[in-house]
Amino acid sequence: MSGARSTRDEQRLRHIEAVTDATLSRLDAADLFDELLDRVRDLMGVDTAAILLLDVRAQQLVATAARGLEKEVRQGFRVPLGRGFAGRIAATRQPVVIEDVTPDKVINPVLLETGVRSLLGVPITARGDLVGVLHVGTLTPRRFTSDDVRLLELVAERVGLANRDRAHTLDQTAALALQRSLIPTELPNVAGLEMAGRYVPGHASGVGGDWYDVFLLPSGCLGIVMGDVSGHGLQSAVVMGRVRSALRAYALLSDDPAEVLALLDRKVVHFEAGSLTTALYAIVSPDGSTLRISLAGHLRPVLAAPGRPNDMLDARVDPPLGIGRPPPRRHTTELDFPPGAVLVSYTDGLVERRGEILDDGIARLMDAVALAPVETVCGTVMATLGAEHPVDDIAVLAVRRLPD
Repeated sequence: MSGARSTRDEQRLRHIEAVTDATLSRLDAADLFDELLDRVRDLMGVDTAAILLLDVRAQQLVATAARGLEKEVRQGFRVPLGRGFAGRIAATRQPVVIEDVTPDKVINPVLLETGVRSLLGVPITARGDLVGVLHVGTLTPRRFTSDDVRLLELVAERVGLANRDRAHTLDQTAALALQRSLIPTELPNVAGLEMAGRYVPGHASGVGGDWYDVFLLPSGCLGIVMGDVSGHGLQSAVVMGRVRSALRAYALLSDDPAEVLALLDRKVVHFEAGSLTTALYAIVSPDGSTLRISLAGHLRPVLAAPGRPNDMLDARVDPPLGIGRPPPRRHTTELDFPPGAVLVSYTDGLVERRGEILDDGIARLMDAVALAPVETVCGTVMATLGAEHPVDDIAVLAVRRLPD
């Protein structure tokens, strides 16, 4: 008898493994959960099954998918950690069995309305982190066994790993898509100037907040931006998008780069707390002859001009955006931009290398910038300094004043 039972349990486990392995690899999250709950309900002979995922910021469990309890998903039911059946599972990270469901044991009215009599729930974890809760129930009294617990824990483990990996992949994809959507695909056509840019994402987990921007202002001047929001991943890319949009708005309020960055600094401190940002904002005059620039913690661009050695732009570097109060005084430097000159702005991923000082990378960059068309300049710079497998995002923008 025990041998037959063991064989039956092994078959159930193999069924679950086959279902989860095949399903998790090809379905999106919503379909994955629905399919999994259908199979679990069938294999365990239960009437209800539900997945509640953790909202980390709110510290609440959110009803995400259900079979037999669909109403709790439609209502967006939430459970605070530690409260009720699911909240207790999440708080203790231990399985919980309720053989006789009563109002004092659950806080979800849908469970009572549905007539659930017995419940089994287990935590969903991944790499030590709580992901959510998986529970099943019956409309008739049932005594869940240790085998039932082990079976549901196996499913929860696979759900947790798959959900975490899927969320990480979705974050990367979304961050990269957002970042690429905010990097200009076409730069303005301005008489007397030519421009070219490059953006290369970092390694798989390195999508972050690097960006460049170029836009025409109502005055006829050209605005040039290069920036880097600290961190990696979707959150940094989202912050970058907000900072980029805010800078564009402030650029319409003032023709002084320092004032624009001062306004942007207030925004970052107040609305993007904890997001340190470096930024370069420059304005080229309508005739292309002068350049006004303000730097907020950003690396100084390289200027190549006829008749003199390449050098870092002689401009003051003020503190980054978002360092807090009191706000620093910001400065604008005005410089000549002679015919034939090339200005190359960049983010630190281009020149920083592990195991060497920053000056070495900057020296290589200055050697690589030539008095040439900007596409040639960008191609040479990337060929010389762009790592084959970058560990950080790289953004480069070259602006050239055409020779007379």
